[in-house]
Amino acid sequence: MKELGIVGAPQICVSACILRKDRLLIGLRHYTPDKWKQISIWTTPGGRCETGETLETTLRRETAEEVGIVDMEITDFLGIVPGAMPGDTLYVFICRTRQEPRLMEPQKFSEWKWEDIGRIPENFINPAALQLIRKFIDDRKPARGA
Repeated sequence: MKELGIVGAPQICVSACILRKDRLLIGLRHYTPDKWKQISIWTTPGGRCETGETLETTLRRETAEEVGIVDMEITDFLGIVPGAMPGDTLYVFICRTRQEPRLMEPQKFSEWKWEDIGRIPENFINPAALQLIRKFIDDRKPARGA
């Protein structure tokens, strides 16, 4: 995937949509006004690129920092959507792992869990990214009657 080699900047963000069957790894993130606004919202592992960092490096660094997953296969690039914060751009990737998530940043997150894609809470951080994930899963399902 050529997108993994893109060199990012602080306005570029990545999302590791880690799937296990039709379940997505999501975490409840608690933002504060100094970081964005006072809000608790469900999200996937990921975050901002550091200057000069490739998207792949950011994806792997953020996933390790947030959930402790270091053995991860990046399988698909789903697309680019506007980020949650004005001016941000989010690159959305599908990933797979056999590792279980751990709560690595309890000051930011209260939990991580595997959630059925049809039951993702309404307060998910980025509805456009979620739409890409749902389409990816739907496109992989066998056609009825096939």
